[in-house]
Amino acid sequence: MAKDVRLQKLLADCGIASRRKAEVLIADGLVKVNGVAAKIGDKVDPKKDKVMVNGKPLVTKVRNVYVMLHKPRGFITTMSDEMDRRCVAQLVSDIPERIYPVGRLDRDSEGLLLLTNDGEFANALTHPSMHVPKTYRVTVRPSITDDQLTQITMGIVIEGQKTAPATVRVISQEPGRVVLEIVLYEGRNRQIRKMCEALGLEVARLKRIAVGPVKLGMLQQGDYRRLTREEVKKLLAAAKHARREEHSV
Repeated sequence: MAKDVRLQKLLADCGIASRRKAEVLIADGLVKVNGVAAKIGDKVDPKKDKVMVNGKPLVTKVRNVYVMLHKPRGFITTMSDEMDRRCVAQLVSDIPERIYPVGRLDRDSEGLLLLTNDGEFANALTHPSMHVPKTYRVTVRPSITDDQLTQITMGIVIEGQKTAPATVRVISQEPGRVVLEIVLYEGRNRQIRKMCEALGLEVARLKRIAVGPVKLGMLQQGDYRRLTREEVKKLLAAAKHARREEHSV
């Protein structure tokens, strides 16, 4: 590693947390450099400086891990839970490296969830300026009108802010039930559920089936697999493309 690395970047590169979470650890006084409490913006030399996180020495040589998990319903997107609820950590407990989720899927949602220990990768995919498209299979009740489809496409005001334009198409339709495919280009909390609620639609099932060019495929619920090197490259390329699009608007 190069000399004089920003501390939050070093923590992210070593898989402690994303860069933003690393800043929280530093601000909370949980990180020390050579015995002194660190400040956000501090720089360190990983080869010479002794960095402690929550009382434990920082291990700077860690292999990067990239995982795709098929999160089932009923699991929360966290690596620990003080209320002892089921969390995704239980599904990847046999991975020796300390990994954490990239983004979120709420408890009642299922599908593709990425996990990693690479802070740069996590930051690239979750930073507000990088809207990597995410594709969802959504079952709504009772039915949907052309006007409602148009509103999803054009954007809906939720919590005082209009959503970004989305892509939506009807996959199947039967009495009392419609299956949609929705592609989002932003990542607001519980966005699809709130959009549907605003339109008077009930979400019966919500499943993320793709993040950028990487698809869930036939991966079974509760199972995970490691991403290929090519998939990691494609996700980073998608993030860079999204950032260029954002800056060109």
